[in-house]
Amino acid sequence: MIADVLADATERMNKAVEVAKDDFSTVRTGRANPALFQKIMVPYYGTPTPLAQLASLQNPEARTLIVTPYDKGALRDIEQAIRDVPNLGANPTNDGNIVRITLPDLTEERRKEYVKIVRTKAEDGKVSIRNIRRKAKDDLDALKSEVGDDEVSRGEKELEQITKKAVDSIDDALKRKEAELLEV
Repeated sequence: MIADVLADATERMNKAVEVAKDDFSTVRTGRANPALFQKIMVPYYGTPTPLAQLASLQNPEARTLIVTPYDKGALRDIEQAIRDVPNLGANPTNDGNIVRITLPDLTEERRKEYVKIVRTKAEDGKVSIRNIRRKAKDDLDALKSEVGDDEVSRGEKELEQITKKAVDSIDDALKRKEAELLEV
């Protein structure tokens, strides 16, 4: 039973780490990257739909991205959704068939803003991991009457190791992303 609780906690923490890393990829680093636009929601016939489901994304140049919608009727909605994204600074233009997005050069001040955003995303990931740890600890405490205090305390120690590993993984990804953002 303790092994099941720990396995579930490990799986959920690994997913939280992956979500944090995905969030990091949505913060731009001076190059146009289709991952920046994966989480943009476009109002499509009244329903928020991810941009990746409405259009193909191509990266012909370092700071340019071309969005080709599958349905030409969604062109204006896609353009407006990209324009409304905060912290992107993108300037989309629409030629009737495609949306061309040119990303501005990053200034030092802008890079520092992005570092703050990435740190916030990392902290959100750590909070998620701590919540998973808290739930797993509660589940372990509920098993005390069935398996005994010694087994539960061993399980809690193992849970702390799993938690530390997940938090360290987020910290490592954060350091890499900060270095990438501050690189000129």
